Amino acid sequence: MNDTIKMTTPLIAAEAIAKSYAKGEHKVPVLRGAGLKANRGEFISVIGQSGSGKSTLLHVMGLLDSPDVGEVLLQGQRIDNLNQQARDQLRNHVFGFIFQFYHLLPELTLLENVMAPLMIRYSMLEYWRRRHEIRESAMDMIGRVGLGHRIRHRPSELSGGEMQRGAIARALVGRPEILLADEPTGNLDSVTGGEIMELLNSLNQNNQLTIIMVTHDESIAAQAHRIVRLAQGRIQTVAHEEAA
Repeated sequence: MNDTIKMTTPLIAAEAIAKSYAKGEHKVPVLRGAGLKANRGEFISVIGQSGSGKSTLLHVMGLLDSPDVGEVLLQGQRIDNLNQQARDQLRNHVFGFIFQFYHLLPELTLLENVMAPLMIRYSMLEYWRRRHEIRESAMDMIGRVGLGHRIRHRPSELSGGEMQRGAIARALVGRPEILLADEPTGNLDSVTGGEIMELLNSLNQNNQLTIIMVTHDESIAAQAHRIVRLAQGRIQTVAHEEAA
C-alpha cells in the first residue's frame, strides 16, 4: 500500500495557486488557480504569452515566492508554508535554478560561481574541512557542461552560451532533484539555444533529472515530454508527447 502511494505521488505539485501583485493601490492577479504536477524524471515545458504567469508559477514552485492561495507539495508534503530556514534548505538541496540572464557573479571566476551553492550550504568550518571535495565537485560539473578549459575566466570573458552552461553547472553542483529553468534559451541565438537544450535533454535522460522549463518558444517547448499552456493565469491545455 505504501509503495503504491509513493509510486502515484508526484515528486512536486502546485495545487490551485493564486497570486497577485500590488500595483499602486490595485492588486493585479497573475495566477488564478493554476496547478501543475511533475513526476520524477519528467521534463515539462510551461508555455504562454508574456504576462500569462509562467515565471510566477515557477517561482512559487521553487519557493522563491509564496502563493496567496493554494499549496506546493514535495512528495506529498506541503512546503510553501515552511519557515524561512527550511525553505532556504530546500532551495539549496532540492531545487536548482537557471534563468534567462544567467545571474553569475561578475567578480568571481567560473569555478567560484559554480562552487557558490556548496559554500553557502556549509558553515565556515565545515566548508574549510570540505574545500577540496567542494572544488572537485565543481570541477566535475564544469567538465560535464564542456567548460573545463574556462574555469579561471570571469563571466565578462565568456560567451552567452558559456555563461548559460556555467549557470547550469552551478544549478546542478548540489545535485538537486528538480531543475527549474526560466527561459534558459531566451537570451541565446538558435544554434547556442539548441546546444543548451541538448544538454538539458541529456541530463534528463541520463540522470533522471526532473525539469520544469518556462519558455515562449514552441519549438523549444516541443522537446519536453509534456507541454503545459498557461493563459491569463490558468492552465489551458496539457499536451503529452506523441508516441512514435
